[in-house]
Amino acid sequence: MNATETGTGTGTGTDTDSDTVRAGRRTVRIHRPDKVLFPDDGLTKADVIDYYRRVAASMVPQLRGRPLMLERLPEGLGGPQFMQKDTPDHYPDWIRRARVTKEGGTVTHTVCDDKATLLFLADQACLTFHRWLSRADRPDHPDRLVFDLDPPGPDFEAVREAARQLCALLDELGLPATLMTTGSKGLHVTVPLDGRSDFDTVRGFAQEVAQVLAGRHPDRLTTAVRKKSRGDRLYLDVQRNAYAQTAVAPWSLRPKLGAPVAVPISRKQLDDPHITAQTWSLKDVAGVLEQARSRPWSGVPARGRSLGPARRRLDGQRGTG
Repeated sequence: MNATETGTGTGTGTDTDSDTVRAGRRTVRIHRPDKVLFPDDGLTKADVIDYYRRVAASMVPQLRGRPLMLERLPEGLGGPQFMQKDTPDHYPDWIRRARVTKEGGTVTHTVCDDKATLLFLADQACLTFHRWLSRADRPDHPDRLVFDLDPPGPDFEAVREAARQLCALLDELGLPATLMTTGSKGLHVTVPLDGRSDFDTVRGFAQEVAQVLAGRHPDRLTTAVRKKSRGDRLYLDVQRNAYAQTAVAPWSLRPKLGAPVAVPISRKQLDDPHITAQTWSLKDVAGVLEQARSRPWSGVPARGRSLGPARRRLDGQRGTG
């Protein structure tokens, strides 16, 4: 990392193994920028910081206002790895916190509302950002519904076909949806909601949609939670649609060989045989930024939908209306 690449200045305090980066009105100190976080790929913390700096305009709006669970790897791949819920006391005051209830108490999550926070968290070796499906001001009412298409193996064609079938069913129900490669094995199909329904209602609806779809294609799709019951069928996972559960945020890095990125795609891109769950990575930042500039979700209405009309359509299909 250097001043020419990032608009930074060299750290001038007693910590000589550091640098600084400007983010809006703030200056964020970057510690050990040369620390290798992806050893097999030769990628450093400076590479991670630079990536999040460049993708911030697309990523921050996807994080803003939501409690986060942070996946941190202080020594990079191969070292200790943990999920952070509570915000440490040493985090600066300008980083927003959200205190939410949990069984037996509360937990204070970090919220990323701006680029400076994103870069500070990246300096903390947060490689992956997992976001709540609800916002901090209404934690009990999700404004996102997520289907996680989890294939039994590496064949992404099964994921592509399941996504087409799920999107067709959601079209029948009058629900728009966005698509995102996870950077792992599968794909997330997300429905924006108006936030009026609680988690139990949303999860129940998602489960019924998954059951209808699996009933149409019982040889290829399943809602079985236990792996031994799935066989070689793709799992339609709706378990993330619950209070305090999270889903990987768009544009997040994943702590895997090759440094893959979770990337939004368009419906049309489902037909591209070259796209898989790990098509985009930190090794090709220009490709990720090109995808961001294409605005693959631009055709999806920004305003979330009510589940009421969709529920009535689904009941009609199930013969329960």
